[in-house]
Amino acid sequence: MHGDAIAFLQDLAIVMIVAAVVTVIFHRLRQPVVLGYILAGVIISRHTPPFQLITNENHSIETMAEIGIVFLMFSLGLHFSLRKLAAVGATAVIAATLEIVLMVLVGYEIGRMFNWPPMDCLFLGAILSISSTTIIVKALTDLGRVKERFAELIFGILIVEDILGIAMIALLSGIAMTRSLAIGSVVTTLLRLVIFLSVVLVVGLLIVPPLLRYVARFRSNEMLLIATLGLCFGVSLIAVKIGYSVALGAFLIGAIMAEAREAGRIETLIEPVRDMFSAVFFVAVGMMIDPQIMTRYWLPIAVITVAVVIGKVFACGIGTFLAGNDTRTSLRVGMGLSQIGEFSFIIAQLGLTLKDASGKSITGAYLYPIAVTVSAITTLLTPYLIQASDPLVNMLERRSRGGLISFLESYGQWLRGLNDGRRGDRTVRKLLRKWAFQIALNIALVSGLFIGTAWLGRTAERHFRTAPQYVAGPRAIVWLTAMLIALPLLVATFRKVRAAAMVIAEASIPRSAGGGQTKVLRAVMANTILLAVSTGIVLWMLLLASPVLPPWRVLIILGVVILIVSVLSWNRLIRVYAQAQIALQETLTAEHAHHSTATAPQAAEPLAPMLKDALLETIPLPPDSSAAGKLIRELQLRKLTGASIVGIERNGASVINPGPDDELLAGDRVLLLGTQPQLAAARTALAAPTPAA
Repeated sequence: MHGDAIAFLQDLAIVMIVAAVVTVIFHRLRQPVVLGYILAGVIISRHTPPFQLITNENHSIETMAEIGIVFLMFSLGLHFSLRKLAAVGATAVIAATLEIVLMVLVGYEIGRMFNWPPMDCLFLGAILSISSTTIIVKALTDLGRVKERFAELIFGILIVEDILGIAMIALLSGIAMTRSLAIGSVVTTLLRLVIFLSVVLVVGLLIVPPLLRYVARFRSNEMLLIATLGLCFGVSLIAVKIGYSVALGAFLIGAIMAEAREAGRIETLIEPVRDMFSAVFFVAVGMMIDPQIMTRYWLPIAVITVAVVIGKVFACGIGTFLAGNDTRTSLRVGMGLSQIGEFSFIIAQLGLTLKDASGKSITGAYLYPIAVTVSAITTLLTPYLIQASDPLVNMLERRSRGGLISFLESYGQWLRGLNDGRRGDRTVRKLLRKWAFQIALNIALVSGLFIGTAWLGRTAERHFRTAPQYVAGPRAIVWLTAMLIALPLLVATFRKVRAAAMVIAEASIPRSAGGGQTKVLRAVMANTILLAVSTGIVLWMLLLASPVLPPWRVLIILGVVILIVSVLSWNRLIRVYAQAQIALQETLTAEHAHHSTATAPQAAEPLAPMLKDALLETIPLPPDSSAAGKLIRELQLRKLTGASIVGIERNGASVINPGPDDELLAGDRVLLLGTQPQLAAARTALAAPTPAA
């Protein structure tokens, strides 16, 4: 074996052995294993006497730690759900936004108080702004409070934090490179990020779930795992090539796979790989802690720890309360989010990774160990803070003597009454919001298409300089192709803008105000809105496509061609858009278990309790059965009939004890276990034909 390989194997063996011993001890002490990994890193680091255990001359541990970031963010994405985000509503958005803004300001001011450089102050604020999803989920699970109302709100806030944290990483990277916080630069960075997120999410939701469904049909865990890892690393690479971090790409592909019905199976397969690389990541975090720096910066560590606990309790609690929740729930949420964790490590590492013109890191080396130490302290405090929330509320209620608590409760009642009083025009506002979101999404997708077109056009011109110049060569071809691809989106956007303009005009000009001219005034207003918005969209497209726009004469000819195609294919373009929209909605509304880790069939299809009365029966699945193409978990056959699927025969091969993620296909012979009435009900359910569309 080569010398470098032996050195790497030695380092990896030491990392895993020490991590295993320390984490077993932490598990016995009922402490978070993440802290065990960090402590293992401290033990084997070069800063800990009497001698250095890790050589790591080829930086293999750092490389594996970076892969650990990919798996960590991918796992967070798998726990992310667009439907969950919509369900928590305004509470999560208000609380998370208020928390991040306030903690960034607090962190920045603490850095200034200690006379740290501005970039260190900014990164400190970002480090303090994001709570730890892993630690909170672990703490709530251990306390048995996952299903309580405040826990659901915490999970929603964590989802919004993840989104804003990804945006913050992109923004910090841009600020670090330009060394400025100009409004124009911030707006441009956020706009490009929104376009990138929109394109990746929509295209991914249309392509990835069907692809995973196809791979899953081969019933090979190895194939599904390799396909999942290929998509994970591929999207992470795309994000890096475009100028974003691997963390962003890994999180996005994880969020996309979370909407696939194979998400539970994927999470089960990826878990051991994720645990290994994540362990190396947290050990590497511990290896970067210098006890001398911690001793030197004990005062900032103490101040920052107090600021995290008090600041997050206040910000998250107030944000939750302002959204209309009671004081007890609000305080529980605030005390449950009072820590920092893995996202903070990633932001701190970003500061060390980014280099300035002289090749030095843009943040000081002391910032990383400070962040890790504060995270360790606040992690230890988390379970105790959650448990102390109820006694604290009881104490406040006793000492306030009804004054403060009564005022706060009356605010909540007033807010709920205010929302109830606005239900008169809720349908119209809901419809306009839906159209506005769809229009914005279409524009973002078209923007992403033309940004890619600009790059493709420049590349094409470099490689095809001999193209005929009288037709503008590759630029005309690339621009025309992009316009034809964008036509379904543009046609749908035009129709939605026209419909929204008509609704706005009708709501703005009542008959009592317009009199006999109501119809004319509404038409003028609707057409004005349509013209203004359409002009803005056209100018925006021309701006994005300006690097590849052909000469104006060629542009006019191509514009006429596109207009003719639009008129002749109007209905077909609408159908194409509708089919894509239906496919996207089916992906987002399909019933599947997101985070089920059950692999045994008993977890989803428990056996009949009365085995002495149970019978076995084989039932063929008709070609037109509504069960064909569904997973066992989606059928809910045990819940509906009491019978359990214990075997599948397909093309001469048998599957004994199929799992909840196994799919039934037309022509399968299904082996059922149950009593006679249960089997009769199951026969009826499996023979039911697919409803006509």
